[in-house]
Amino acid sequence: VQLQASGGGLVQAGGSLRLSCAASGNIFAINEMGWYRQAPGKQRELVATITSGGTVNYADSVKGRFTISRDNAKNTLYLQMNSLKPEDTAVYYCNAADLVNWKHYWGQGTLVTVSS
Repeated sequence: VQLQASGGGLVQAGGSLRLSCAASGNIFAINEMGWYRQAPGKQRELVATITSGGTVNYADSVKGRFTISRDNAKNTLYLQMNSLKPEDTAVYYCNAADLVNWKHYWGQGTLVTVSS
């Protein structure tokens, strides 16, 4: 499975961005996709996940501001980020999980910078 993330950039606090992640390869084995982020000097953390059945899960820090979605016809995962805060600044990574075989795939990351 190959993942190509895009959509990062520089935005002012309170602004919005939409990240995209295009998946290719053996995507039929993927049960869950998600977004993770890693800020400078911090560990990578979960932002949001969505299962193949559409069940979503969000980190408390982004609930009510971020929305994860997927377009199965386009094999693309999205993360709509609204009301951005400086603490949202991080490299955002797309993840795809084959939970049956315990395999995780990662995209290359896209940088989101929120200025105050």
